Amino acid sequence: MDKKMLTPKEVADATIQVAEGKTRLNFMQSLLLSIFAGVFIGFGSHGFLTVTQTLGNIDVGLSKFMGASVFPVGLMLVLMAGAELFTGNNLMIMALLDKKISLASLSKNWIIVYTGNFIGSILLAYAIYKSGLYDGESISKLAISVSEAKVSISFYEASIRGILCNMIVTLSVWFATAAKDVIGKIFAIWFPIMLFVLSGFEHSIANMFFLPLGKLLGLDTSWLDIWVKNLIPVTIGNVIGGGIIISGVYYLTYILPHKTIKR
Repeated sequence: MDKKMLTPKEVADATIQVAEGKTRLNFMQSLLLSIFAGVFIGFGSHGFLTVTQTLGNIDVGLSKFMGASVFPVGLMLVLMAGAELFTGNNLMIMALLDKKISLASLSKNWIIVYTGNFIGSILLAYAIYKSGLYDGESISKLAISVSEAKVSISFYEASIRGILCNMIVTLSVWFATAAKDVIGKIFAIWFPIMLFVLSGFEHSIANMFFLPLGKLLGLDTSWLDIWVKNLIPVTIGNVIGGGIIISGVYYLTYILPHKTIKR
């Protein structure tokens, strides 16, 4: 009988193999797929704003819950349609620790993917802005309010929320890797990502959509503040949460002991 999911050790091995494959992508492949990821996460972010605004007049709690339940579509598109997402690629640290990829190849991937994610997010934010979908005062105010809240928190708070966010995001990627069918992958992504949105954690790539959209709609902040007050600390937190905590613990737990035994 076929197993319905991989074991944690099998997921760890598969994660390392996937990381090796990512470093073999050429520049154009990495860039195009990362632009797509920025767009995909932006779709989820736009869905969050649309649903939250639509239900906001009915019940605030319900609108937040339903908005959070739509947001995971972005990661579903990334993992199942195929795209390169910086926060998910933080798991590549496992392959670095296992000496399957070099620091240079990891750095190259992260730089290209982070840049591509930003390009895709900006392009979608501008397209949504020009589409007229945010001409309504209610949804425009919501988008500005969400963005304003993100640049109002301290560097320390943004970093902590970034850590907690990418612990959940990379665990969601881990779950999705363990699942062996589409339905399993959908549920593996849906609930963890909905959790991080409901919890108020900070995702650097989602914020690459929220913040530029808010600025386009009239948010009184500079591009420097967008980076210094949010994107930089959140990115640092994301790397710590997904790249150091989750990747590090699972490497020490599922990969390193087996290497020691073999010796």
